Amino acid sequence: MPPADAAMRCANFEERRDRAMALFAEKGFGQVSMRELAAHVGLTAGSLYHHFPSKQDLLYDLIEELYEELQATLELGRRAVARGTSALSSLIEAHWQLHAERPLQWRLAQRDFCCLSEEQQARLATVRKRYEVGLLRLIAPQPKLPEEMLEATAHVVATLLNQLPGRFKALTEAQGLALIEKLLEGGIERILR
Repeated sequence: MPPADAAMRCANFEERRDRAMALFAEKGFGQVSMRELAAHVGLTAGSLYHHFPSKQDLLYDLIEELYEELQATLELGRRAVARGTSALSSLIEAHWQLHAERPLQWRLAQRDFCCLSEEQQARLATVRKRYEVGLLRLIAPQPKLPEEMLEATAHVVATLLNQLPGRFKALTEAQGLALIEKLLEGGIERILR
């Protein structure tokens, strides 16, 4: 296949995937049949099954992509530390940006995670835990807490970073970033240091 055809096929797939995500976000994963999904993205049901064995696999793919993006935000925090600047500020800004760029994926991850199989949920839980541990190591490199308390703290900090940008839509970006940083800095300082 010539490179131009491959690029067009990839672009069509991404466009269809985005349409599927929009339908899930609008109606709810459980309210969309595979037949309706196929029609919405402009494929036959058989063609859709060629790309994804099930509707659940498509949902998993969409949520996993968001979790991978969360993992990638840690690199921004590492670069900030290497420059001698605040990892927390960089991480907050990256999460804010991720909310702006992927609002539908956030909605799916929050609302429809429970629609995934137990195995899929467990795989994503492993990815999230790795992200949480990496996050905590960046913002509190030498905490003095027992391991179970560190894990709980990492989970809470990650949840706040993942939830707050979507809750502060009425604020300007600068106001939202400053407020999130103050909230997290105060809590982290009192708990971890």
